[in-house]
Amino acid sequence: MSSPPVRASDGDRERALSELRDRAAEGRLSMDTFVGRVDMALRAQSRGELDELVADLPQRGRMRRRITEAVSSMSDFTRRVESAWRRPRLPRLALPVDRRVRYVVGRGSGCDLVLTDLTVSRVHAELRRDEDDAWLLVDLGSMNGTRLNGWRLAGPAKVRTGDEIAFGDCVFMISA
Repeated sequence: MSSPPVRASDGDRERALSELRDRAAEGRLSMDTFVGRVDMALRAQSRGELDELVADLPQRGRMRRRITEAVSSMSDFTRRVESAWRRPRLPRLALPVDRRVRYVVGRGSGCDLVLTDLTVSRVHAELRRDEDDAWLLVDLGSMNGTRLNGWRLAGPAKVRTGDEIAFGDCVFMISA
C-alpha cells in the first residue's frame, strides 16, 4: 500500500521557483524552458511534481552557492543603507519631562505645541500621560488626521522614543 503524495506547500513552491530563477540567471535554462517550468510549478499539486521540475538540473557547487548568497546578502544590506540615507531627516519632538499629564497640539494660539502649517487643525491632537507614565497620542477629530509610524490613528496609541508622528503634513520623530 503506497502513501498519498505530499501536498506542495507555498514554501516548497517558492524553493522550486527560486531554483529555476537562479538556473535561468546562470544560463542553464532557456527562456522558453524557464517560463514553461514556472507555469508547471505554479500548477503543481505535490512535492514530487516540484522535485521533477528541478531534478534534471546539475547541482551547484558549494563555493558558487556561498558566493551567490554572500553577494545577495551584501546587495540587501546596500539597499537598506541607501534607503536609510534617502529617508528625510525629521525634526525631533522631545516628550516633556515635567509632571503635566496633557499637552494639546494644534494651530490655535491656546495650544501647548503650536504648529503653523495649514494642514494642522486648530485643536488637532493631544499627548496624554497614562497611569504607567507612558505617553498616549490621541487625535481630537482633526480634518487631516494624526498618524503614528505611517498609520492613521483611530483611537489612543502609545508613543515611544523613535516613533514617527505626523499632524497633518507636519512630521516629527519622538526623542527622549
